[in-house]
Amino acid sequence: MLGIAAFSTLHAAGADNPSSWRAVAAGESGLAPNTLAWCDLPCWLGEVPDIDDAPLPAELAAWDCRTHRLAWNALQRNGFRASLDAVIGRYGAQRVGLVLGSSTAGIRSTEVAYRRQLDDGHWPEDYDYRRTHSLDALCRFSAQALGLRGPMVTISTACSSSSKVFMLAQRWIDCGLIDAAVVGGVDSLCMSTLHGFNSLQLLSSEVCRPFDDSRSGISIGEAAGFVLLDRRAGDINFVAGGESSDAFHMSSPHPEGLGAQHAMHAAMQAAQLSPRDIGYVNAHGTATQANDRSEAAATRAVFGPGAVPISSTKGVTGHTLGAAGITEAIVVIQSLAHQSLPPSANLRVTEPGLDIDIVSTLRPADLRYAMSNNFGFGGSNCSLIFGRTQ
Repeated sequence: MLGIAAFSTLHAAGADNPSSWRAVAAGESGLAPNTLAWCDLPCWLGEVPDIDDAPLPAELAAWDCRTHRLAWNALQRNGFRASLDAVIGRYGAQRVGLVLGSSTAGIRSTEVAYRRQLDDGHWPEDYDYRRTHSLDALCRFSAQALGLRGPMVTISTACSSSSKVFMLAQRWIDCGLIDAAVVGGVDSLCMSTLHGFNSLQLLSSEVCRPFDDSRSGISIGEAAGFVLLDRRAGDINFVAGGESSDAFHMSSPHPEGLGAQHAMHAAMQAAQLSPRDIGYVNAHGTATQANDRSEAAATRAVFGPGAVPISSTKGVTGHTLGAAGITEAIVVIQSLAHQSLPPSANLRVTEPGLDIDIVSTLRPADLRYAMSNNFGFGGSNCSLIFGRTQ
């Protein structure tokens, strides 16, 4: 069990922790029709405003890209730096690890570089792949920005990337390598993911509606989120997690969600909890036909039909890809803090036959343990359990 010493979230519906919770609790979507100048796909997006007008400080300018701007903005808010400074003062900068997740890293920087090459025939001399696109750039940038000197790694397992960060940090702390860790994830909007999901016919031309009978696909968003984990327990804690790799298909989940079932069971076994102990599940809930049916089947199999309240908050934030795990883990942390279950945004009519208890309006709850699920392409699944000290 690891204490949640601080957290910070940034996405299209919330610039900080309070505004994020207000939007999530009210089911107020941050999604809007696509107006990107560089993408003409008919879709809805979760774009974080004003990031293009917020360059990095001069001492970090070499790392400047949209992904790192999102990270920097999240790290400066919600008192995160002050809490981290206190932890560094207690353990030392070399005893604080850094485990971050991303699915596309800074690929938008490379897309811009290719566009500039097409426009003038020359590869941009100021383009720095190592600092703006490579998968490890996010960790190295964040370590420099935060003054950390402990071990660090970036995890990229598609949509479960920033869920798995909690489990790796827990292993490092359990084996004595570190005493605390900054975990998180960042992904920014880019052509590759938008056109990639469109080619799979998974990108909706309407706002996404997880578990809705008329859902037609995902709405992609961007986000940055960070959680400070401490080996000392707190009021709210990361209890345990479970992972599985089902390898059923490159882009489709198992119809019965077998891998998802394994991940949820593994998390509860590690936490020494039973299904009846879990008071809420924040679902992966992408709003594709296959995902929502598969996840509903997996949840029924693990908890029983209608036995646990479930919602997806992707209708508020969009599917933030490699940042989905951390974004939704923070929703669960806030749910425990507020003792409330957030609604599944944009839901009009639940698909008949799912046999799950979908939260449609903010619901008060006596919540002790809650689960966050994220399931990535190729069957890279992760379930996390958070708990509130009573």
